[in-house]
Amino acid sequence: MKAVELESERLFLKPLSQKHLSLAYVNWLNDIEVNTYLESGGNYTLQLLADFLKEQEQKDILFWAIHLKNSNKHIGNIKIDPINYEQSSGEFGILMGDKENWGKGFANEASNRIIKYCFEQLKLTKITLGVIENNIKAVSLYHKIGFITTEKNENVGVYNNKLSNSLRMSLDVRNFK
Repeated sequence: MKAVELESERLFLKPLSQKHLSLAYVNWLNDIEVNTYLESGGNYTLQLLADFLKEQEQKDILFWAIHLKNSNKHIGNIKIDPINYEQSSGEFGILMGDKENWGKGFANEASNRIIKYCFEQLKLTKITLGVIENNIKAVSLYHKIGFITTEKNENVGVYNNKLSNSLRMSLDVRNFK
């Protein structure tokens, strides 16, 4: 299954592709503040990003670039991957790379639109995710959307120079507003 174009009040959600290759995107991935809680951040080049985008474009996954409607600016990415069709569930992930657009509700808006699509169109019944407990903004966003913590794994790694715990969180279709 491939991502389809979607939109919300202030955002366009477009299938992530090689068209999204940019120095700004590379800079997000190499920005310590952006990648603090990511497993894949740092040491990116345009070529590495080009290879990654080509690989993602060839996969059968739901992976979107988040664009502002008013300027078409690419500000982040969001995905549901993998999808477990037997359990009717999908794994959620989001990256808000453009720091000048942090704190404006775009992550919440994009997340709600993608989750609504997954529940209504794809008929998934559960969305899950993993997050580092110290990533307070992300954990707060997920709680606001309706995710609940289902598991806590202690001392999974060092993030932001602190030994950190990870959380598994889940959102059931019945609890989505």
